[in-house]
Amino acid sequence: MGYKQRGHLDIEPSASSENNPQTLNLFWRGFLLLACLYLFLVGIGGMGASFKLFGQEVSQNLIEATASPITGLFIGILATALVQSSSTTTSMVVAVVAAGGLTLQGAIPIIMGANIGTAVTCTLVSMGHLAQKKEFQKAFAAACLHDWFNLLAVAILFPLEMVTGILSRLASALSEAFANAGGLQLANPLKATTEPFVAQLSDLAGDQAAVLLVFSVGLMVGMLLCIVKILRSLMEARIKAVLDDYLFRNAVTAMLVGLVFTLLVQSSSVTTSLMIPLAATGALTLTQIFPYVIGANFGTTCTAILAAMATGNPTAVTVAFAHLLFNIFGALCIWPWPKVRAVPVRLAEWLAGKAMGSRLVPVAFILIVFVIVPLLFTWSTVREAFSR
Repeated sequence: MGYKQRGHLDIEPSASSENNPQTLNLFWRGFLLLACLYLFLVGIGGMGASFKLFGQEVSQNLIEATASPITGLFIGILATALVQSSSTTTSMVVAVVAAGGLTLQGAIPIIMGANIGTAVTCTLVSMGHLAQKKEFQKAFAAACLHDWFNLLAVAILFPLEMVTGILSRLASALSEAFANAGGLQLANPLKATTEPFVAQLSDLAGDQAAVLLVFSVGLMVGMLLCIVKILRSLMEARIKAVLDDYLFRNAVTAMLVGLVFTLLVQSSSVTTSLMIPLAATGALTLTQIFPYVIGANFGTTCTAILAAMATGNPTAVTVAFAHLLFNIFGALCIWPWPKVRAVPVRLAEWLAGKAMGSRLVPVAFILIVFVIVPLLFTWSTVREAFSR
């Protein structure tokens, strides 16, 4: 029973007996980590639900009132920051295009903006580490990496699309090629498990979006602190070695992990947000997270394409393909070239360093990128949307 006998009298603990407490302890820490992750995701879901209560109707009005490509780009940022979901913004764009209220060429800048706006979620998640200086620097850098990559991709592709129309033309061609291919509605296990809890929270809050937001942010931050504490203890159990040797051993593997995980949970905001505590504890570096983020961008567009093809609506398919092409072209313009690839990483490290000098830096960054600059370019459209 947990011991082995040597000769007649020498009795010593067996290896299995010595390892049992450690294995049991590891099991319980893993269980607690999963429980905290679940509640963390519920917090993100609740935060998204509260933002939708605040701004989904306004976002719809903003999209319908889009007057120019520049306006569309910043409306995409603002609308997605309001509803905390690029998928929701894309769905609204599809509806407006299908109704004839917006052309495909007018929709693509909004989709580009949505790619920037969706990064606000993991940036907000990183703010949960403000109390821990060193952890916050790593967490904020990881969040900013997603921001800077999407901003750089838009800076390259937006003028290219305006001059050549390459994304809209390719998207239309692909839509015609796959017109009768059929599609697939993927099950969303994450949504199936967290949505009932989020729905209960929404029902309890009623129309009080602020109450839901405060509770959800509190839950998210509390679980984030627990996750970091558990991850720090698991670092002793060589979790970093597991990540390095298997999931993030090279760029291609990390990209595939990001793609597959996003296909499963159908939310790039969630998959990128989960990297924040891993970055904060030092389990992952920026160079490891970067290809994962690109894979997550691919994953969220793949699910949209499958869902759009299942509807048989050519407009939905064309917009979904435009979103995928934007992410593919963005990755091809940045990732294969080492000097260009280093730009988002260096900008993220630089901004995180500045944030260590003043806690106002991350707040100012979020407000400037996701609120102030978009409002400056869309003020008349925003006033019209709020007046409806």
